[in-house]
Amino acid sequence: MTDQTTQMRREILEIPHVVARLVAEKSADIATIADAARAADPRFVVTVARGSSDHVCTFLKYAIELELGLPVASIGPSVASIYGADLKLAGGLCLSVSQSGKSPDIVSMAKAAGRGGAMTVAITNDPTSPLAQASAHTIDIFAGPERSVAATKTFVTSAVSGLLLLAHWSRNDALLAALKGLPDHLEHAAELDWPDLRRAIGQKRSLFTLGRGPSWAMSNEAALKFKETCQIHAESYSAAEVLHGPVSIVEEGFPVLCFAVGDAAESSVAKVSDDLAEKGASVFLTSDLPSGATRLPHVRTGHALTDAIALMVSFYTMVERVAADRGINPDTPRHLRKVTETV
Repeated sequence: MTDQTTQMRREILEIPHVVARLVAEKSADIATIADAARAADPRFVVTVARGSSDHVCTFLKYAIELELGLPVASIGPSVASIYGADLKLAGGLCLSVSQSGKSPDIVSMAKAAGRGGAMTVAITNDPTSPLAQASAHTIDIFAGPERSVAATKTFVTSAVSGLLLLAHWSRNDALLAALKGLPDHLEHAAELDWPDLRRAIGQKRSLFTLGRGPSWAMSNEAALKFKETCQIHAESYSAAEVLHGPVSIVEEGFPVLCFAVGDAAESSVAKVSDDLAEKGASVFLTSDLPSGATRLPHVRTGHALTDAIALMVSFYTMVERVAADRGINPDTPRHLRKVTETV
């Protein structure tokens, strides 16, 4: 286990505690918003976010579509902030996600969504932020201060908040039970740092991350974190797409990290991981199914959606160590700052 000196590592270790606190202290407030969403009975959901928060939205897109049967689409914030377009969103719900709640373009789009007739919900770490003020309902992710530039605990608590909203909205007792039990699983997940994968990455400058369905959202977040904290050019693809063109750059020893959870896509992700291993790639998969790829230790949580969150905690633990191995401080990535306020 890595020396606990970076702020990023300390914040990773806080994740089980902040998730436990969020579920215990904010679930009732989120249930009230879920009641309002159920009463509004939207026919569709739109999301507004950037960066890691947008990966949360991709995760929630799959979760909402799978559990509620509602189509979900991402809206580019510049539609409102730059182009000033008015969207017809009556009968919909707009979910905006931003840890700071300060980015002008996210706030502008949330306001426009409200004017367009949508029920507006903000997920943010600052319930007094401009985004919260611009939205009819606010979910406080209750993560406490996050000082490392790389979002870890705010990513996880944003995703958990969205799942709590979904679970109460759909009255999904199985998902609620999984969320209540999640902190204990996250404690275990934070102990996994995937040394075999770290060795395969070594000093390589490029790699793939893969997933499918909800796990593809986690693949997207992982690729961003490799770039952000390790200066590795990582590209995320759906396991359904990688063989359609991107596979051409795979060569002997090319690192590939495949995210799989205990859902209907697991076997297809495992098959693609084995196909890539046959082509010479160094492929690692969070599943017990691979025959050619290398199995990564992973935590299963009793529900596929919370499985994905546990995987991210293990990934964060691993990627912080990769940064340290490369002599990079993941708390202060070059050219980046904690809050990016895009107009």
